[in-house]
Amino acid sequence: MVRYDPLLARFRFWWRDERLPVAIGRNGITVAKREGDGATPIGTLPIRRGLYRADRVEAPRTRLPVQAIRPEDGWCDDPENPWYNKPVDLPFPARHERLWRDDHVYDLIAVLGWNDAPVVPGRGSAIFLHVARPDFAGTEGCVALAMDDLVRVLADAGPGDTLTISARF
Repeated sequence: MVRYDPLLARFRFWWRDERLPVAIGRNGITVAKREGDGATPIGTLPIRRGLYRADRVEAPRTRLPVQAIRPEDGWCDDPENPWYNKPVDLPFPARHERLWRDDHVYDLIAVLGWNDAPVVPGRGSAIFLHVARPDFAGTEGCVALAMDDLVRVLADAGPGDTLTISARF
């Protein structure tokens, strides 16, 4: 669960019995997620699968399906395109996000089930649990953890597990 910790005046990630530092969307959390708003959606999101950069990290130990990220992997974030909020092969003609990045935030990813069953154009795309920047700077709407914490979460995660993002204290 991701929720605000009033004692620390920031958000924390609760996984099983652990409280972990977390980065969320640069514009906080929202019940009305829209593409490009920089906010993390409030809700309970299934943890679908893992992705990883095989040239940088080992495949995570997890009960989730796992796939290596390739240089040609992307994710469509163009609400006008039929591939919106789906993985795509690059080059891709519509607006998209590249998964093979120069920085390390996508070295390890858990794909979260946001706006994917069914996909609603404009309701937000590519909501991941991924590696946080060293300063835990806000994300574009994803949830981000330190690499070691993300590895531990994935090692414990399996089919049917969810991540709840909440405004409750």
